[in-house]
Amino acid sequence: MDTRSDSPHRWRFFRLGGFDQVRLETAEDLLHLRELDQKLWAALSCPVNGLEFDTGTLALLDTDADGRVRAPEILAAVDWATSVLRDLRPLVAGSNSLPLAAIDDATPEGRRLLASARQILNFSGKQGADAIGVEDLAGTEALLKESPFNGDGVVTPASARDEGTRALIEEIMACVGSVPDRSGADGIGAEQVEKFFEAARLYALWWEAGLADARNVLPLGDGTAAAAATAAAMRAKIDDYFTRCGLAAYDAKAAEALNPALASYEALAAHDLKAGAELEAFPLARIEAGRPLPLSTGINPAWAGPIAAFKALVITPVFGDTDSLDPDQWERIKGMFAPYEAWQAAKAGAEVESLGLTRVRTILAGEDRERLEKVIEEDLALAEQVESFEAVSRLVHYTRDLLVLLNNFVAFRDFYAQDRKAVFQAGTLYLDGRACELCVRVAAPDAHAALATLSRTYLAYCRCTRPGSAEQMFIAAAFTGGDSDNLMVGRNGVFYDRQGRDWDATIVKIIEHPISVRQAFWAPYKRVARMAGEQVAKFAAAKDSAVDAAAGSKLAAAGTAPAAPKAPFDVGKFAGIFAAIGLALGAIGTAVASVMAGFMTLPLWQMPLAVGGIMLLVSGPSMLIAYLKLRQRNLGPILDAGGWAVNTRAMLNIPFGATLTRLAELPQGAQRSVRDPFAEKKAPWKRWAILLALFVALGMAWDKGYIGQLADALRPLFTSGQTNATAPAAPGGNATPSAQPSK
Repeated sequence: MDTRSDSPHRWRFFRLGGFDQVRLETAEDLLHLRELDQKLWAALSCPVNGLEFDTGTLALLDTDADGRVRAPEILAAVDWATSVLRDLRPLVAGSNSLPLAAIDDATPEGRRLLASARQILNFSGKQGADAIGVEDLAGTEALLKESPFNGDGVVTPASARDEGTRALIEEIMACVGSVPDRSGADGIGAEQVEKFFEAARLYALWWEAGLADARNVLPLGDGTAAAAATAAAMRAKIDDYFTRCGLAAYDAKAAEALNPALASYEALAAHDLKAGAELEAFPLARIEAGRPLPLSTGINPAWAGPIAAFKALVITPVFGDTDSLDPDQWERIKGMFAPYEAWQAAKAGAEVESLGLTRVRTILAGEDRERLEKVIEEDLALAEQVESFEAVSRLVHYTRDLLVLLNNFVAFRDFYAQDRKAVFQAGTLYLDGRACELCVRVAAPDAHAALATLSRTYLAYCRCTRPGSAEQMFIAAAFTGGDSDNLMVGRNGVFYDRQGRDWDATIVKIIEHPISVRQAFWAPYKRVARMAGEQVAKFAAAKDSAVDAAAGSKLAAAGTAPAAPKAPFDVGKFAGIFAAIGLALGAIGTAVASVMAGFMTLPLWQMPLAVGGIMLLVSGPSMLIAYLKLRQRNLGPILDAGGWAVNTRAMLNIPFGATLTRLAELPQGAQRSVRDPFAEKKAPWKRWAILLALFVALGMAWDKGYIGQLADALRPLFTSGQTNATAPAAPGGNATPSAQPSK
């Protein structure tokens, strides 16, 4: 029931994801939803497919069946649901069942809904129940499909009360076509009935006109139709024959040219002949001036059969038993059939011609139409009731699902509050020791990635397949924790959908963006280490190739020519090389010594700051860039690429992003042994290298006098205790010594 007042509604908002979201928690919020400025909505449309939401409810919301649910359709659904309910608490609570007492029976529509709901419960065997749920509607849908009457105005042969009506329905379907019934079976409606009986009426009138002038229209009685059809089939060839004979009479020299040439027969002589297309083009008989058309002998073999039928059906009934047809007789035949052909051209009601005139007259003379119309009226009598069934189904679905959709459409509360998953979250991906909660279905990774890259989020597109099934889908998983060192195309994981089913997931595409500031801190060092490793590998590969090439050339030279004398050892050359190496090592050592000397001049408390400053200088730019990009992570492009119309900047900031990817952690209270029997043994050279570096540093400090300066600085600390121990007692009394003098 609408309880809206004239005073403006006081909305309540909460801030999540970097933007203000409206709270939809009370009946008043729903009643005033149309008043909320749509600029404050989180989304303005969403696709019907690919959501973890009841598809039946989405189909009911998508009133224009365009595959998208838009803001006006949401508002219309809220307005209608609130108008037919007197108690909105089940709608606000998202109840799985609708209490019948919540329906407002003070309005005509409410009374119809209440009556239909009770009838549905009766169909389901729940007479006297006080609430109706979605599960109760399944039986009603099945009942409507199985029932011969379902209120759509379409009747099937199963709807007939007697065999005569059943046969008539089948005849109408065969003559004028059919339409699908709500049950899915073929049937007819009032339009098909009207079309059939109008065609039957016209067909009967057409026959009456022909029979009224039967002497001219049907000169051969019942055989007229077959005779006229045969004459029409022979008309072109007979006209051709008499025209050729007329030309031969006009000019005798034309006769030879109008008959087939000898070369035509010679071309046929080499083949096995039959009365086929090769002979059909020849004249019906040999062309001669003034010659009548023979009907028995001298006929083109390809036309012997049609000529025989023409003689039996046309010539004999008209002229008796004769073996030829002259031009005058032929013109008489054409004139005789002219009224019949004109009557055929004016044929009406051809749709029912297959039934025959007798059956058509029987249908028109009887009461079949009245009985059929009564059957259709009986079906239409249930139209209001069936429409109310559909309205009850809509209301029950809205009661359960409408508020859930509003909290994923008008606001993204379910996503940010994390008390439940949002409708666009398809499930959880487990891969590389992480569980990714933000996974959305995508139709095509390449098309989705073109827009989703603007989200500044690290996305891994996975192809998911069910074990033992051909079912397949693609998802885009957001990695918002850990690092990307082990994420690459081809890695496998397991995806669990919202129904708990497991899928084999394989990464097929990656959009790279920063995952965390911690990863950005170590990124420069990892790049340097990777670059050094690559250079060492290239150097080793080059040296290996050079050794192989040199060995091959030496072996080839040894087989073809005597070995050349070994060149004498060039002392000067190698001395120069060693000198260059020494200079390089000296320069490096001098640089290192200078750095160490400067470092050692610092006070002890400044040394850690210097080390930290150097690390910050190296990692700072990478961390700053990563931090700025992480602050720009946005859910909008990820959803927009899937067909949503996100209406705000739904941010995935660093604290919230950390909740979307869970890292592997040991259970609380678990015991952990750090002893690994298969751990690699540590090489002793590392210890010696550290000791050597320490001795070198101490030697340089001693040489520069730093150790002496440090000793001078620390000497007062050790002598101050002795000074205090021998200090004189304070004047004005017998002083008690604070300590025994040292011996």
